[in-house]
Amino acid sequence: MRESELHDHIYQRSGSLALGRGELVVGPGDDCAVVRTPNGDLLVLTVDQLVEGRHYEPGTELDLIARKAIARSVSDLAAMGARPVWSLGTGLLAPGDPEADALFDAMHRWANHWGCPLIGGDIAAHGDPSHPRTITVTAAGMMDIGHEPVLRSGAKPGDQLYLTGQVGGSFESGWHLRFEPRIEHGLWASSKDSGVHAMIDLSDGLGRDADRIARASGVRIEIDAARLPINHRCKDWREACSSGEDYELLIAIDPGAMIPKLAPELIGPIGVCVESGEPGAVIIDPHGREHAAKDLGWDH
Repeated sequence: MRESELHDHIYQRSGSLALGRGELVVGPGDDCAVVRTPNGDLLVLTVDQLVEGRHYEPGTELDLIARKAIARSVSDLAAMGARPVWSLGTGLLAPGDPEADALFDAMHRWANHWGCPLIGGDIAAHGDPSHPRTITVTAAGMMDIGHEPVLRSGAKPGDQLYLTGQVGGSFESGWHLRFEPRIEHGLWASSKDSGVHAMIDLSDGLGRDADRIARASGVRIEIDAARLPINHRCKDWREACSSGEDYELLIAIDPGAMIPKLAPELIGPIGVCVESGEPGAVIIDPHGREHAAKDLGWDH
């Protein structure tokens, strides 16, 4: 079963969670889950794994491994417009891993850097020396007063699409280890008057992740390949939309919204949301041909 098929299976089985009843506000199917606490605060929760040989190469500098382990989950919080507050970490390591202490010391530093200190976790050892080191980080964020979570499902016809940075070439450039979670952009997007209707962080590729917004929102997304900010290490727009691990935000914004000066500045518009009977995303190449965006990206 492919990752997308497993996700669909999980979402279909989540009806019993009874969204809107009790304390669960957002369940499976978005960048994070959202729970309302007894005093009315919104707690935003996410969990992500980092697998050696999949998300980083053996021999990668330990500090960069720790950085990415924390940053992946922080990027999910940013995609909902939440402010990071704490995290939990687990590690599946080889017995007697000589780097274990240094790894979790580095994770501790990076978690503090992004305002979500490690408050607990767990370590397990396996007996297979060929088994990849696996790190899991659960992170929590809170919504500031007057802010609401930005979902994948809120895009509207007429919305324009913006990016917080370049796409493609993440592994070649090392960006997949050094990316900066776009916390400030997320906080702006979740504010009441931002005009932002939908948002996602790009981990599986612009094509596949844009299609997720389109299908969740019931709109058609049309992306203009000629307007994409493509990393120079990519040979073309197709590679840039497929490579994944960009960790930029894709944002659907009302065309009348005032876009503030942020660092880095938003790039766009790169596309538009339109009304359509068949939700999904397409990328229009420089020759005017349409390409299904869902076929461009990672599916583990």
